[in-house]
Amino acid sequence: NKSKQNHERKRIIMQTPISINLNNKVVVITGAGGVICGCLAKALASNGAKVALLDLNLEAAEAVANEIVAEGGVAKAYKTNVLDKENLEAVREEIEKDLGVTDILINGAGGNNPRATTDNEYCTFEKQVDKDFFDLDAGGVRFVFELNFIGSFLPTQVFCKGMVGRKGCSVLNISSMNAFTPLTKIPAYSAAKAGISNFTEWLAVHFAKVGIRVNAIAPGFFVTNQNRALLFDAEGNATPRTKKILNATPMERFGEVEELVGATLFLLSEEAAGFITGVVLPIDGGFSAYSGV
Repeated sequence: NKSKQNHERKRIIMQTPISINLNNKVVVITGAGGVICGCLAKALASNGAKVALLDLNLEAAEAVANEIVAEGGVAKAYKTNVLDKENLEAVREEIEKDLGVTDILINGAGGNNPRATTDNEYCTFEKQVDKDFFDLDAGGVRFVFELNFIGSFLPTQVFCKGMVGRKGCSVLNISSMNAFTPLTKIPAYSAAKAGISNFTEWLAVHFAKVGIRVNAIAPGFFVTNQNRALLFDAEGNATPRTKKILNATPMERFGEVEELVGATLFLLSEEAAGFITGVVLPIDGGFSAYSGV
């Protein structure tokens, strides 16, 4: 029949490990021009969702949207600053005109900044590097906290208001295995992601009476545009930090972004996960469970 043909047509975008019914659901994804959220956008469109791709880099978001549309899905990109509430509200109005009222929000915008990163892993008695903990720029630390926490807080305010009292609505935050055990060199990013995990639990309780589920995934190490230069040198060889990462990952490899899809679809499925809220699910090859011995 026509609905079955439509579903099969959308599946061409990406073959997902599980299938859920997202037909006519409007999904808003921030940071959608990135590797991880771009992949999630394609997976959701493959399962019938109408996807709004929000990113400060409009060109990157449009590239993902164009790929989805070319394969028969429904998607549109919107230039968005997740730290500007007025801009978010204007984008919400556009989305409602173009696609409808939001059913699902994925808070994917985030990242680190060199100004909030130390050169050394451990403090020493004598200064041995150009930038240690005492040299970190407060503005850089503040930027990382705002991008990760406020960049999830404000979209949740703007898009969840229309979810209250409607069936099948949910929020998925992107935390990190940093939230369980902080990594060396990146104190601001680790702390900010711990805040996202805590905020996920807070929101789950706050929205429990009005029908909005809130969960998070916590990716381990995946190669993205943001971290590629830290993981590999110009010749494509693994850096010393990469070797430490893989030694601390029991599965001894980086994750593939497609390996985030199954957990995402499961948590967003009202049929499969309707009684699950407040969960932060690690997807990290065992990194957060490994003590090192």
